[in-house]
Parts: sequence; C-alpha cells; structure tokens
Amino acid sequence: MKKKKLLLNQLESKLESFSKVSVATPPTGWIRGIRTSLGMTLQQLAIKLNVTKQSVQELEIREKEGTITIKTLREAGRALDLEFVYGFVPKDGSLEKYIEKKAYILAKKIVSRTSDTMKLEDQENSKQRIDKAIEERMLTLKEDLPKALWD
Repeated sequence: MKKKKLLLNQLESKLESFSKVSVATPPTGWIRGIRTSLGMTLQQLAIKLNVTKQSVQELEIREKEGTITIKTLREAGRALDLEFVYGFVPKDGSLEKYIEKKAYILAKKIVSRTSDTMKLEDQENSKQRIDKAIEERMLTLKEDLPKALWD
C-alpha cells in the first residue's frame, strides 16, 4: 500500500469518531456555559486558573468571539476538570469522499479539455465514452493524489 494511502487511512480512522458528532456551541461559549451550569462563580474559576476575575471574563468573551487560543481552552478545561477536545469533520462525510469529489472535478476538467480539442478537429467522442474517460481519470487521480488536486 502506498505511503499516502496508508496515512490517509490512518487519519480517516481517527476522524471517524468525530463524524458522528454534531454539537452546537452554546451562545455564551463553552466555558461560561459550563461554569454557570455548574453554579461556579467567576471568582472560583479565576482561583483555579490563578488569574483575576476580570481575566476570566475576558477569556469567556474571547472564546465567544472566536479569538481564544487552543492553549487557553486546554487550561480552562483543566481548571473545570474537563478534557478539551478539538478536531475537524469532513463536510462530505469522509476524506475519501472529499478526495473523490476533487478528483472528479479535476478529471472532468482534463477530459473536457481534450474532448473540446477533438471536437474542433471533428473527432468528437460520445457522451458515454467521455463519461468513461472521466471515471478512469478520476480513479487514477484518487490513487496518485497529485498536488494539482488541491489547486
């Protein structure tokens, strides 16, 4: 098995557990939402983080605005006795489907370019033959994973 394919399979298996997750962030952000749900005050969390109450307020605001760092989220998680987890979920359901979609688009572009040239030379192919060429090219692109796939 090719190295690229092996790496892809390993990553795909790690992402699989995230694919079932669909959680909306609380409107106030996770830290404030969890803190208030637990009945914990700003001062209590500040003590656990070894910062001021105002720093916790700023931290919660930064999280809500999306400007907080991963390091800070991990620290807040530890202070709340929670594990911070983050990851990416492929929009297409899997990296394999994402690659297939990109390979199809590129294959169609390549085959269409050739087909258009042949049409100009009055050597046009049938739709069935073009579709077969696209499918074959897509499979090759999926296997090779050329960098052009991501242009």
